[in-house]
Amino acid sequence: MNIASRELLESVRSWPDPEHATAVLQMQVHGDQGGSVTFDASRQHADAMAWIVDVPALERRLADATRFQPLVDVVSAPVSAPLTVVCEGRASKSRAEFGVEFDVTPYGQTAIATRLRSERPHSQIARQWFSPDGSILAFLPLEGEQGNSVAVVWSIPHDQAGEWLAADDAAFVQKLEEISDLSLGTLELMGPRASWSLQQAQAQRWCGVMPGGSGTQESVQSWALAGDAAHAVHPLAGQGLNLGLGDISALARILKERPSWRSVGDPRLLRQYERERKSALLPMGMTMDALQQLFARQESPLQALRNWGMRGFEMSGPFKEWVARQAMGLQSPTKR
Repeated sequence: MNIASRELLESVRSWPDPEHATAVLQMQVHGDQGGSVTFDASRQHADAMAWIVDVPALERRLADATRFQPLVDVVSAPVSAPLTVVCEGRASKSRAEFGVEFDVTPYGQTAIATRLRSERPHSQIARQWFSPDGSILAFLPLEGEQGNSVAVVWSIPHDQAGEWLAADDAAFVQKLEEISDLSLGTLELMGPRASWSLQQAQAQRWCGVMPGGSGTQESVQSWALAGDAAHAVHPLAGQGLNLGLGDISALARILKERPSWRSVGDPRLLRQYERERKSALLPMGMTMDALQQLFARQESPLQALRNWGMRGFEMSGPFKEWVARQAMGLQSPTKR
């Protein structure tokens, strides 16, 4: 989670304790022919590049914040409201009921996620390796400053997924040790393996009037999509949840700044939200898609070209710093 996401969650008193939100001080990205890129929080005068957050701890904090907020009611079924925000994930049933097309570009990859215990501490470094076969392995630090466990996201071609999901623990861990070049020493599997298909996707419409609604200012009931119900990107930069929280932050700001006479379900407000977030999503989505497509190709000339590009990017100065700020949720150089 980036700085913008942390600030949003802190504003509603939902940021987890330090042992459940490990600060990433550095990110190391390794190509398949010697190319590499390193991002460092100190270069941005920031406390961290990002934080790796335990989902159960975050959910507990959100539940506590909701429990002690008198203006929030938890309901077990949909209720009639001027505005319904749909955050059901990429397989959203409500989006389908609204008749919204979800444009999907499959990547031909499956993500396998699990947790590992490592022989050496992670030193608060997020590590990522691009392999010649198009797979992408990420180790994300967990359990605080002195931790020696990592979350794993391994994106591999579909035709390899069955083999590695069925492989015994020893063979699976040995493969990850090989790809990571034993950067953290020997590894031990600490959890089950989960998997899902990877895709880039975006809803054609992000807002509208509820089916059967009149659409008049006095009685309008509207809906809006947010998070994975509206869009999905490749997890190679870990930006999916950040983008979803960015949706919520933008929608909350637009509704808060509206004139007092305008309903929260006013379609003009929601179209403003849609335009703003689609514009914000475009560069990130294009970048993630381009990187995935580039590293999925196995031709030797392209392997050499992309690693040459990584080395050039590492020395690009201001452009590299701009990319880092965007991923961190900083819009301009910031001292903290």
